[in-house]
Order: sequence, then C-alpha cells, then structure tokens
Amino acid sequence: MITTSEPTLGIVGVVDAVTAQLRARILSGDIRSGSPLTEAAVSHTFGVARPSAKAAIEQLVASGILVRTAHRSARVVGIDADTVRDVYRTRTRLESAALRDLARTRSVPDLARAANAEILAMPPGPDPATVDPDLRFHTALIDALHSERTSRMYRSVLDEVRLCMAQVQGRRLLDASEIAAQHADILEAIASGEAQQAAALLEAHLSSAEERLVEALDAD
Repeated sequence: MITTSEPTLGIVGVVDAVTAQLRARILSGDIRSGSPLTEAAVSHTFGVARPSAKAAIEQLVASGILVRTAHRSARVVGIDADTVRDVYRTRTRLESAALRDLARTRSVPDLARAANAEILAMPPGPDPATVDPDLRFHTALIDALHSERTSRMYRSVLDEVRLCMAQVQGRRLLDASEIAAQHADILEAIASGEAQQAAALLEAHLSSAEERLVEALDAD
C-alpha cells in the first residue's frame, strides 16, 4: 500500500506512485506474466480510489507491459518466443542505426563506459544485477544521439525489454563477463569509426540473448 494519501499527493502524484510500484513488481517477477490486474484489486492493494487504480493500469497498458482485450481485465503481457524475437529485433533496428551515427563521429558515450564498468566489476557468472547497468549501457547509446524522439521511441519498448531480460537472467543464462566483453568490443568499434562492425557486433550481442531466451522458453 502506498504511504501517502491522495489528497496530499494529488491525483497525478497518486497515479504515478501506483504505476511505479506496479511496474516494479511486474518487472521483478513478483506479479507474473499473464496475471490479471483488476481496478478493484489495485485499489485495494494500494489503498487508492478506483479512478486512480484505473489510470495506473492504463499507463502500464500504454507502456506495453500490460495488455487489455475487450471486456476483460488487463493482464501482464505474456513473454513467448514471438514476443522475445519482436522486442529484440526492434532493439536491434533502433540501436544499429544509433551505433552507425556514433561511429561516424567516433563518439563513445561516457555513460555507456560507466555502465559497462559496473558489469565488468561483477563476479563472473550469471547475475540478475546485470540487468540494470546493461539497460543503462544500451540506453546511453541511444541518448547520445541527442534526439528526443529517438529516445522516446526506444523507451516505448524498454519495459518489454526489461521483462525479457529479467527472464533471461532469472534463468541464469547470461554471464556478466561475457556481456561486458561484448559491450567493450562495441565501444571499441565506435571509437575506431567502424560503423558496420559496431552494428554487426551489436546484432550478434542481442541475437545471442534472444536465442538463449527463446530456447529456454521452448524448453518449458
């Protein structure tokens, strides 16, 4: 339950608070894929009015981590092989274009280096803690273009990306040292002005994560 009342925060603040907490619970796996989220349940859980609960649910529907069909409650988006492939290939299209632009000017984002340094400092082996710096690494590449629209477009799929990544790491399929090494190769290609090589390395990097997760989902 949220700790601040609606009159104190105001309706917008309450909706944002509930949305943030619901998102965190979904992305952590506390609320599992396919689980329904009704306005009544959200209202009761967080101690807010039904209109606030409805608005929070709609924000998450708009972000893509909840889905709603006619005459049914919203549900946490299901992660299947088709979803994984579409999410990762959308990432590849957006990030490949960004890397080519960065390589032309040999612009290596400091935030990307910093995020990868965090991953490199982690003990070898799979670790769910890599999810956050990994996403910050990739987001830094997009943001380095200084295009508000490109950044907004990328963030529109970011929650689905995080859902997929959380499943990858939850299944302990990716090694932190492997992720950091692949990131370092991408940054080196950018710094060297090798646009095509940077894009190819990125495609291999994301394709590896995609295929491992699809294999695990198929095994289930």
